[in-house]
Amino acid sequence: MRRTGSGWAALLAGIALLASAPAWADVEFYQKVDRNEVGTEDSFRLSVVVVDAPPSAQVQLPSPKDFEVLSSARGSQRSIQLSGGGPAVIQDVTTHTLILRATRTGKLLIPPAVLTTAGRTYRTEPIEMTVKPGRLGPAPGQATRPSLPDPFRNFPSSDRSEDMGEEDDPVIPRGDTDLFLRASLDRDEVYVGEQTTLSLFIYSRVDLSSVDAVTMPKLEGFWSEDVESPTQLSGEQRIVNGVPYRAYLLRRRALFPVKAGTLTITPAEADITTGFLFAGHRVHRVSNGLKVKVKPLPPGAPPGIANANVGSWQLSMDVTPTRVELGQPITVKVILEGTGNVKNITPPKLTAPASLKVYDPTTTDKLTPNKNKIQGRRMMEYLVMPQRTGTFTLPALEFPYFDPRRREYDVTRTDPVTVTVEAGEGGVTSTGPLAAPTHDAANEQKNVLSASGLRPLRYQARFMAPARELWEQAFFLPAVLGPVGLLFGVLLLGQARERFFTQTEAGRNKQQARAARKRLAAAEKLVGEGSTSAFYAEVEKALTGFLEARLHTPVVGLTREVLGEKMAAAGVAPERRSRALFVLEACDMGRFGGGAELSERNRVLDEAEAVMEGWEK
Repeated sequence: MRRTGSGWAALLAGIALLASAPAWADVEFYQKVDRNEVGTEDSFRLSVVVVDAPPSAQVQLPSPKDFEVLSSARGSQRSIQLSGGGPAVIQDVTTHTLILRATRTGKLLIPPAVLTTAGRTYRTEPIEMTVKPGRLGPAPGQATRPSLPDPFRNFPSSDRSEDMGEEDDPVIPRGDTDLFLRASLDRDEVYVGEQTTLSLFIYSRVDLSSVDAVTMPKLEGFWSEDVESPTQLSGEQRIVNGVPYRAYLLRRRALFPVKAGTLTITPAEADITTGFLFAGHRVHRVSNGLKVKVKPLPPGAPPGIANANVGSWQLSMDVTPTRVELGQPITVKVILEGTGNVKNITPPKLTAPASLKVYDPTTTDKLTPNKNKIQGRRMMEYLVMPQRTGTFTLPALEFPYFDPRRREYDVTRTDPVTVTVEAGEGGVTSTGPLAAPTHDAANEQKNVLSASGLRPLRYQARFMAPARELWEQAFFLPAVLGPVGLLFGVLLLGQARERFFTQTEAGRNKQQARAARKRLAAAEKLVGEGSTSAFYAEVEKALTGFLEARLHTPVVGLTREVLGEKMAAAGVAPERRSRALFVLEACDMGRFGGGAELSERNRVLDEAEAVMEGWEK
C-alpha cells in the first residue's frame, strides 16, 4: 500500500526550519561626529559605522584636506535580538574612529567614506563643520563625563586643587603629534611670594630610548626650588584630547615670584632619542611658553613684612640652658617652620640685654617637599655669652606673614625666656671677653719643714801649735792675694752681667716679635686644615705674645677696654688698636665653634698680620 502525504510533510518541515533561522539585517553604512562646531585648538571624534557588512567588504575612510588626523581606532561588536517566537536577529557592527583637528577656520567639509562589497559600493553623506579660532569645548569624551559632588565643599580653608597639583590639559602641537614637550603650571595666577609649580613632561606615542639633554626655561622674576628630577624615564598613560599618550615627567620645580605683574616663562628644550639600538633616532623638541599673573600683596600689611613672608609659618625659640654659670655659653635657636619659600625668608633677629653678648648666628635649612609643595624649616642658631651674674630676659620675637589660602595677614610669636647666670668657680661675678687662669701665690707652699724639724749644728775643732810661722805656710800667699783676685773677679763679673742683661733687654722686642710671627705662620698652615679651635688658639697666642713684647706688659687676662687703654697710652694708632681688638674677639668666638668658614679664617689671619706689620719698636 502506498503512503500518501509524506512529500507535503517534508515541505512543511523545511518551511518551519527556515522560519526559525536567524534573520540578517541589510547593510547599513554611515558616518557621524560628536559635534559640528569646533575651534582650531579643539579635537573631535569622527565615527564611521558599518552594520552587517560582508567579510570581504573594504572600507575607505575619508581623507579631509582641511583636517589633521591625530589618531585612529577600530572596534567591532555583535548583537543578537530575540522577539517572541520569531527568528533571532543577528547584527554585526564595526566602528572606525578618527580623532581630527581642523587646520583652518571657516565652513569645512568632511568628504564621504566609501564601502565596497562584491558588486556594490556604498557612500556616506559628507559632513559640514563650522570651525572658529581658539578652543570652544572639551576634548572628545569629556563633555558628557558626570561630575561627582565635592565632599569637602563646605570647608572654605581647604585648597584641594593645590594639594593635588592639578594641571590643565596639554595642547597637541601641529606637526609633532607623536612626540612633543609640554610645560604646565598648577596655577597661573598667584600672589607675590606664593608658590606655583612648573612641570615639564614628554608626551609620546613612540618608544623612547633616552633623554640626552634638557634645557630648562629662564625664570626671570622667580625664586626656584627643585621639587622632583627623575633619573629614569617612567611613563604613565594619559588621554590628551581623546588621544592616548605616554607621559614622562622630566622636571618639576617650585616657583616663587618676587615681583608683581605678568611674568613670562620661556620655552624649555630637550634632545630625545627614540627607538632602540641601531634603530634609534634623535629629535629636538621645544615646549610651549607660559605666563604667570602675579598679584601684589593686599593692603593692610603689618609693619616690617617682606614679600618673601608668604605662606603658613610657625615661629619658636629654644634656649639651652636657662641656668648657667658665668663664663659658660648659652645656645639660642630661633626656628621658623611651615610652608613657603623656606630659603628666602628671614627669621626675626635675636635681641638680648647688654649683659648678654650675642654672636652672629649660623643658618641651617631643611626642606621637606610634600605633594609638590615646598615646606620645611629655617633655624638661626646664636651663641650667647653672659658678661655678669643675674637674671635676664630674652624678649619675645614675632614674624608677620601673609597666608594666601586664607587671604589674610597673620603674626606668629614666641614667649619671652628668662635666663639665670650664677657665679662660677671662685665666686667671680663678672668677666671680660678674654679670661685667663690666675696664679694663687698665697696658697703656694713655701719653707715647709720636715716632721723632725731642723737639726742643731755641731762643730768639732782640734787646736795645736803651728810647727812653722804663719807667713811661711803654703796657704799664706794665696790667702793674701785671694781677696784681691776675688774683688777683681766680682768687678769683671758685674760688668759682664750688666752687658749681658743690657743686650737681652734691648733684643727682647725683636726676639718676642720673631717668635710671634713664627706662631702666626704656624696658624696659617691650619687655615685650610685642622680644627677651628686650634687655628684660633694659635692666632690668639701669636697676637698676645706680640702685644706683650711691644707694650712691655702682660696682656693675658686683660679686658678689651683695659687693653685698648694700654695700647692708646703706648701711642698705638686707632686703626691698629681696632684691628687687634677685632682679632681677639674673633679668636674668642672661634673657641666656641664660630668662624668655621674659610673666608672668616683668612680675614682673621690678614688682620693679625696687619697688626704686627709696621709696628714701631
